[in-house]
Amino acid sequence: MEHLDITLDTAFFVAWFEDVARTVRLHRDRLIELDAAIGDADHGANLDRGLSEVRAALAGWPPTSPIQVLVSAGTTLIRRVGGASGPLYGSLFRSMGKALEPPVTLAGFAAAFDAGVVAVERLGKAAPGDKTMVDALVPAARALALAVRDGVAAPEAFALAGRAAEDGARATVPLQARKGRASYLGGRSVGHEDPGAASSALIVGSLATVASGLRQVPGDT
Repeated sequence: MEHLDITLDTAFFVAWFEDVARTVRLHRDRLIELDAAIGDADHGANLDRGLSEVRAALAGWPPTSPIQVLVSAGTTLIRRVGGASGPLYGSLFRSMGKALEPPVTLAGFAAAFDAGVVAVERLGKAAPGDKTMVDALVPAARALALAVRDGVAAPEAFALAGRAAEDGARATVPLQARKGRASYLGGRSVGHEDPGAASSALIVGSLATVASGLRQVPGDT
């Protein structure tokens, strides 16, 4: 199906976080199960709660720019989410916001997303292959950069990034964790998908959902 390009305005970014919150709630139990296998079983619950707080923050203090959306979301996650996911996702979005330049183009979004991923790598001291969220985020950033290079419209570019993130998350299954709580398990971490990579794939996938005009309404509260 062919899509017209879209405007990456404040409304788009707000819709992105609304869809992320709905999607994470739908997959909350799966994220909990993944984290129970190699972590402390709180990833799904923490992220669900944090994204609910993000929705409340955006509704309570409506942002007037994409930058404000990202910075508000990132700050809320850092303040409200326990464990590693709050600071890591918070840094992703805050760094994106600081790197974003209006008016937002796909190229500008891709560059800001890459800056956010670099911030996550630095904070988590993680690299691709360490069995972390980076294994989903880095391929997504590369896919966006390639889409910009090839002149792909935003909806398809986000779809490509989403598929790259999903592939990256699935590719963590045979890896042995080298970072985070899962690394304490050594070889026992092999055979399980990393929960952070799984949630990262959901977040990137929501870009395509919003860009295509779809909404994952079931499970919305």
